[in-house]
Amino acid sequence: MREINFDGLVGPTHNFAGLSHGNIASSKSASSISNPKAAALQGLQKMKSLSKMGMLQAVLAPHERPHIPTLRSLGFTGSDQDILASVQKQAPHLLASTSSASSMWVANAATVSPAPDTRDGKTHFTPANLAAMFHRSIEHQTTGRMLKAIFENKDFFAHHSALPSVSHFGDEGAANHTRLAGQGDGPGIELFVYGAVAFDQTAPRPQKFPARQTLEASEAVSRLHGLDENRTVFAAQNPAVIDAGVFHNDVISVGNDNCLFYHQDAFIDAPALRAEITSKLPNADMHFVEVPRNKVSVEEAISSYLFNTQLITDPQNDGAMYLIAPTECRENNRVHSYLEELLSQNTPIQNVSYMDVRESMRNGGGPACLRLRVSLSDTARQSINARVFMDDDLFYDLTTWVRKHYRDRLTPTDLADPALLNESRTALDELTQIMRLGSIYDFQLS
Repeated sequence: MREINFDGLVGPTHNFAGLSHGNIASSKSASSISNPKAAALQGLQKMKSLSKMGMLQAVLAPHERPHIPTLRSLGFTGSDQDILASVQKQAPHLLASTSSASSMWVANAATVSPAPDTRDGKTHFTPANLAAMFHRSIEHQTTGRMLKAIFENKDFFAHHSALPSVSHFGDEGAANHTRLAGQGDGPGIELFVYGAVAFDQTAPRPQKFPARQTLEASEAVSRLHGLDENRTVFAAQNPAVIDAGVFHNDVISVGNDNCLFYHQDAFIDAPALRAEITSKLPNADMHFVEVPRNKVSVEEAISSYLFNTQLITDPQNDGAMYLIAPTECRENNRVHSYLEELLSQNTPIQNVSYMDVRESMRNGGGPACLRLRVSLSDTARQSINARVFMDDDLFYDLTTWVRKHYRDRLTPTDLADPALLNESRTALDELTQIMRLGSIYDFQLS
């Protein structure tokens, strides 16, 4: 089994609309001028860097935006150009929502359970319904088609529909899901973190910002994937940190193999969580790295995205782990000081690599938001026909494609420009050919 990081490629309409309630970085950047070209190139450079480190790295394509079918379903009629003009005049907030490039954060795309954990021995995928936010709730159909196009061999892969798109089953995908395991290719445990119990109004829940993941959604995904209840853990996120701006668990905690790296205030009951993980994974030699609040506050963790980092096993140093952190962690004195101290401690985290993903960070997503983790056997990986695995040739083709099609400046009013829609569709049509994805989009070029 090898873990593959599937990073989301930033889309041509990358813009700062401040759509994500509870995401402080997104709100702060609202209405700023964005640079889609720089954002996409930053993401590609991150992918290339991890590939050069020896990681298996792959790419997921962006979605079509603006999404005209959604606008038509809301009653706008006429040509595509007429619809853009009408929406800009009558409901510009809908134009911003249907133009969001939020699909770049593929940690929210789906929940993935690898073959050793599932009852039928297949890798299972459930696209997240993202029901808490309208601009994200329109993603799961395209996400499902894309995942089926890449992971198409039914001998190895099983695909499920998104959960019902209601708040009771709000599902945010891998942003609230972590797999922990010991050495070897055996089963691990799957940790689901939730912010509210939808059908129990007496259970703890945030008061200021929405809890986007419910216990009921996590339990449903576990059932769909055929997980063993003796190797599944459901943990309650601390509602106080959600109200502080921790909209997903991956903003306050990250896990990898036999290591869970988390803030002291991340969970309602961290000692009980540690005990349950240890009991359900007794031979893993688990390491729990708890960051004390007197070293890094919750606010500092959010602003730097200390925990929205990628924790990966170093392919060149068995058992040692790399933390792939945004440059903002280096620029925050207290966070940087903590990381320097961490490297001297007896934990699996032995190295930190800082990467520039500022365009993504300004919109509320760090390195961990940009990737979906998929662990596969060599045989299952070799069954994938789509051209998604990062190498020098694909990096060259994708960077050339971005430089050809992307704008380097985008304002909120540009979203109504019919030329932008045509540019995006032309680019995505070419991309499906580069990546051999087939027909995954709703549009057809004339």
